[in-house]
Amino acid sequence: MPLALLALAVGAFGIGTTEFVIMGLLPGIAADFGVSIPTAGLLVTGYALGVVVGAPLLTVLGGRVSRKRMLMVLMSLFVAGNILSALAPSFGMMLTGRVIASLAHGSFFGIGSVVAAGLVAPDRKAGAIATMFTGLTVANIVGVPLGTFIGQAVGWRTTFAVVAALGVVGLLGIARLVPAMPRPEGARLGRELTAFRNPQVLLAMAMTVLGFGGVFAAITYIAPMMTEVAGYSEGAVTWLLVLFGTGMFLGNLIGGRYADRALMPLLYVTLGGLAVVLALFTVAAHSKVLAAVAVLLVGALGFATVPPLQKRVLDQAHGAPTLASAVNIGAFNLGNALAAWLGGLVIAGGFGYTSPNWVGAALAAAALGLAFWSAALERRAPAPAPAEAAAAPVRTPVAPVQH
Repeated sequence: MPLALLALAVGAFGIGTTEFVIMGLLPGIAADFGVSIPTAGLLVTGYALGVVVGAPLLTVLGGRVSRKRMLMVLMSLFVAGNILSALAPSFGMMLTGRVIASLAHGSFFGIGSVVAAGLVAPDRKAGAIATMFTGLTVANIVGVPLGTFIGQAVGWRTTFAVVAALGVVGLLGIARLVPAMPRPEGARLGRELTAFRNPQVLLAMAMTVLGFGGVFAAITYIAPMMTEVAGYSEGAVTWLLVLFGTGMFLGNLIGGRYADRALMPLLYVTLGGLAVVLALFTVAAHSKVLAAVAVLLVGALGFATVPPLQKRVLDQAHGAPTLASAVNIGAFNLGNALAAWLGGLVIAGGFGYTSPNWVGAALAAAALGLAFWSAALERRAPAPAPAEAAAAPVRTPVAPVQH
């Protein structure tokens, strides 16, 4: 794999750390600004909504510059947002800093996926995307616990200052290691928007929302589930999240390895397995050992869907993948927000702290149904035109994602 992927992974590590470390710092931030915990939770909600809005917006605005330069602009925006968070004199300024940092999130992973895929041979694209996303998964194993420790020992402002420094390292790495990749000829907003006319692109994004939403329906409420149901202490929740991050790391490796070989079968297995594990988690949550195993498996199966879903969007968007890729990153966060809301509804309805697992299982099962529907549409697709067939080594009606 090219060294340029290391620079992208460092940027992804910083972004992943700032996204998730806030959960462990909320009590300290709330106390410092004199706001309630639910109000401080707006720092999480604001970030997620910023990703959803920023992904398409900044991708469109950056459509006239090279992808390398846009990645550098996005990392600069990320650094600025975290510096503002570290220095914020008020809660409003802190929230502003979080939103500024989040605007870079979706576009960075969207454009970064296109760049990563372009750095390697066609049969290694998913592996290259997974390498970049390794930074995000490692952030949950190393960055989040370390950032939480720094925040509790020295102060949460120091945590965001360190994250900003990571962003600077990522920025310098991109400037030095990522090759110049000029804007593709003929790339226009209108052409990028045509990708959304393809039902397969929309189906892949819907699978993203539902599949990863299934993960966050459970993980959002892991603290009360593990303490109130499984019987863990509050201090053990941090290490359970590390276990979840380890599962994400392993799932990312699996997804990157096999998505280039058998993309749709991989989605069948991971989405189906995720639905089953989430359903069983309702029972497993009553046992410390089984609950820990379930947390690991949810992370692994959930994140094993990321490289294949991102690659499927890139393949199905054909010559206009940049905007579609960025919007699909926003779809992950949309799924997170939707699932967290639905999980909160069932808890508020009196169904207990394990009830979000059933919500997650239903969402993952729905994503599996969309995967089968997507494959059925491909099988019914018309055969390629004679000119295209002559150029292809094997005559097949299956979409390019399968070769």
